[in-house]
Amino acid sequence: MKHVTIKDVAKRLNVSVSSVSRAFNDKYDIKKETKELILKTAEEMGYFPNPIAKKLSQNRSLNIGVIVPEFINEYYSEMVIALQEFFISKGYQVLVMQSNENVEQELKNVKTLIHSMTDGLIIAPTVGNNNMSYYLQHHREGYPIVFLNRVEESIPASKVIFNNVKWSFFATEHLIRQNYKKIYHLAGYKDLCVSEERIQGFKKAMRKHKVPIENYKIIETGLLAKEGMEIIEDLIFNHDIPDAFFCVNDMIALGAIKKLKDNGYRVPEDVAFVGFTETSMAELVTPQLSSVKQPTYEMAKKAGELLIERIENSEAEIETVIINGELNIRKSSIKEK
Repeated sequence: MKHVTIKDVAKRLNVSVSSVSRAFNDKYDIKKETKELILKTAEEMGYFPNPIAKKLSQNRSLNIGVIVPEFINEYYSEMVIALQEFFISKGYQVLVMQSNENVEQELKNVKTLIHSMTDGLIIAPTVGNNNMSYYLQHHREGYPIVFLNRVEESIPASKVIFNNVKWSFFATEHLIRQNYKKIYHLAGYKDLCVSEERIQGFKKAMRKHKVPIENYKIIETGLLAKEGMEIIEDLIFNHDIPDAFFCVNDMIALGAIKKLKDNGYRVPEDVAFVGFTETSMAELVTPQLSSVKQPTYEMAKKAGELLIERIENSEAEIETVIINGELNIRKSSIKEK
């Protein structure tokens, strides 16, 4: 079957090739009736514009690269869905890669997407990231990059981050005001900036309420449910279970709760919990888990807007957008009077 070209459509209607081109590009300098006739005839003939040629003419690929650290936690899945929705509405395709919390894999992903002529990247960095100098070099050279979550506010690039210090403070303060005396923070990896920020919020609440230092503890745990289970196993062995836990994320909290329940502890009667990032599981477990909700859709959409702005204007100012959330208090942290 012969491939129908723009010249074939022009010949059928006895119009110029440029008229057909203007019709498909929705130019103002073509009559509405002529445009409709061209589009109708082209459809009947089986013609459609060559997307590669269109991209070349615009000097863009109309592809956006998105790199996330993992898909185990629905937090990043929700962000990817939101990013796809946003960019598709703007006429872009989204190429998604995940680094599996591996810095070497993340760097390979970034290089692959840059060499694939993507118009820009949104990067949610992995744990222990030492690739930032490479990313910032490309950013300085004019390649559009926006960072999403897990980056320090000081990096010289546009970014969308969550106010971890503020909401960790509120989560911890809630436990203090429930009159729990001994409170432990199950923290994330020490080389992850959001872990440090949540530790800062935890400490800030302890200082404000003058909680004695022997009544609180910060334990590096990780990010996965199995790591929450492992640390609780150690604490049970050492007879060191506090009145309450504030956890770096919901996965750690859920793993910790399971291990405690398996060993006869009751939540919240024996030990209370507050999580972070609010997964869908927060309302499905018994008791329902108190957690800090992060607005993933809002964060992703804002990151998309910043990237489009940089693609369309290489001189656009660097912006840091700090997003707020909300503390949803449920039964896991409420002390019975």
